[in-house]
Amino acid sequence: MAFDLTELMAGRSTDGYRMHARHLNREVPRMLHAIDFDTVYSGAEGAWLVGEDGSRYLDLLSGFGVFAVGRNHPAVRNALHQVLDAGLADMVQMDAPLLPALLAEQLLARCPGMDRVFFCNSGSEAVEAALKFARAATRRRRVIYCEHAYHGLTLGSLSVNGGREFRRGFGPLLPDVRVPFGDLDAVERELRRGNVAAMVVEPVQGKGVNVAPPGYLAAAAELLHRHGALLVCDEVQTGIGRTGTFLAHEEDDVQPDIVTVAKALSGGFVPIGAMLARGWIFDRVYSSMDRAFVHASTFAGNALAMAAGLATLSVLDDEDLVGNARRTGALLAGRLAALGDRYEMVGDVRGRGLMIGIEFSRPSSMRLRSRWTVLRAARRGLFAQMVVGALYQRHRILCQVAGDHMEVIKLLPPLTIGEREVDYDVTALEEVLDEAHRDSRMAWGFGRTLVRQALVR
Repeated sequence: MAFDLTELMAGRSTDGYRMHARHLNREVPRMLHAIDFDTVYSGAEGAWLVGEDGSRYLDLLSGFGVFAVGRNHPAVRNALHQVLDAGLADMVQMDAPLLPALLAEQLLARCPGMDRVFFCNSGSEAVEAALKFARAATRRRRVIYCEHAYHGLTLGSLSVNGGREFRRGFGPLLPDVRVPFGDLDAVERELRRGNVAAMVVEPVQGKGVNVAPPGYLAAAAELLHRHGALLVCDEVQTGIGRTGTFLAHEEDDVQPDIVTVAKALSGGFVPIGAMLARGWIFDRVYSSMDRAFVHASTFAGNALAMAAGLATLSVLDDEDLVGNARRTGALLAGRLAALGDRYEMVGDVRGRGLMIGIEFSRPSSMRLRSRWTVLRAARRGLFAQMVVGALYQRHRILCQVAGDHMEVIKLLPPLTIGEREVDYDVTALEEVLDEAHRDSRMAWGFGRTLVRQALVR
């Protein structure tokens, strides 16, 4: 009998949480049950998720930025069907197939200053490649990274991860060269110590949605090059149109030596990562035929991933999604910033394009300050999580906090959203903040629930 996936899944849609707890990471379903985010989804389209009961949820998380073109985009689906129907000789390994070359050609056309591409399977792998290539090209060991940076969780990328909560328990890591984000003096001090291969930096940090200060990246590049080191821009989350330009560093008028991309390039279907670099860096790594496979990946350049990437770039152009990210991002950020005039706990709205952070701050009125202090004493970041929970439970909006122990919500919607979704989100947030500022038991009840749960340790 032929394998039937539909038959295998039939009647078992609600088994996922129980089976995850038994066979996978048991803490994930525990956490989702604790915060009442344990919805079973049956479908998705564009910026919307559909629950088993037919309820629609506005997805402002987009799979941590994967679904830039929206969920189940027909153009990407069609490209994947075409590959499957073609019956290609894929991943032969001892060949030079066309699809990776076509995708590399299109990526490089959009990334001035880059000459070559290495394909892989994820953002973490792209960062790993960048670290190896930077070391090989400069013959140096040390890599500078920033506080609050997030570059992945494999051992090399973890070594340049600024989140101590991720690093704890996995040492020893690569030589530790952490500097404050935006601090050029700290970068220069490390360069003077010598043996620096590169600095890896996000133009907009995913953890906290911290935007690089004006001129920071260009000045850092100048310092690095003066000392014979390289600038690596990690665009895994900020790239592929997210911030209103194809790559976020374009806004900063800088040409890095290496760029990493992933997430959105997948079209939301097939994992893919890519590292782009200057030609001379590739030549230092692949310096002879003997070293042709000195850095490689079995699944790199597979036909499905390449087709998804090509279709995604086509959709970005055909639907002007980069421009939409810029325009709709400005509309959303402006509407959110206006809330700061009405609600004393809205401290800052920042970001670029459709990567927006809303930071909450300690209220000035004594009436609200006492409740804020109770949550803060239990765990920093609980107010932001309380708002996220209320948006989800009462308004069916899925978003996330921007990092552990942060009072920041991050909005990372598909680049396809428009004024309708902006209105839906801002109206819902207004209702949640109205209740919180009225000292509503309903609004603060979720915070008390979190304090009681094992989530707070």
